[in-house]
Amino acid sequence: MQSVYRTRTEEETIQLGERLGAEWKTPQIVLLIGNLGAGKTTLAKGIAAGAGAARPEDVSSPTFPLIHEYGDPVKVYHIDLYRLETRAEVESLGLSEIFEKDALVLMEWAERFPELLPKERIEIRLRAIDGEREIELLSKAS
Repeated sequence: MQSVYRTRTEEETIQLGERLGAEWKTPQIVLLIGNLGAGKTTLAKGIAAGAGAARPEDVSSPTFPLIHEYGDPVKVYHIDLYRLETRAEVESLGLSEIFEKDALVLMEWAERFPELLPKERIEIRLRAIDGEREIELLSKAS
């Protein structure tokens, strides 16, 4: 599966995320791939809202805490690997246990550690193009 979307505003990006979050069945691993400022966390706000786990305004970047959990019970894990340098640091987060949970797992900067990721996942590539965001979804399977 491959789909490409374009959004012009932060609100449109959140709305797209809400549609996607409402559609996806759990468990699901979703990689959010893009440069700094590409809109990864903005899209995550919508996905968490669409999954019924949090309001968009309650979702923030997990750059410093590394993992945010949303919902009760947890429906969405939002993980950021930007500050991690080694495989050992990533493994210390307990990702294998998180991947087994019945939840959406949103991961920023996870493409830096492909050997630690499940083969079945959705990759979302975000790019800024001519004042818009291009958001490309790709399903990966084993």
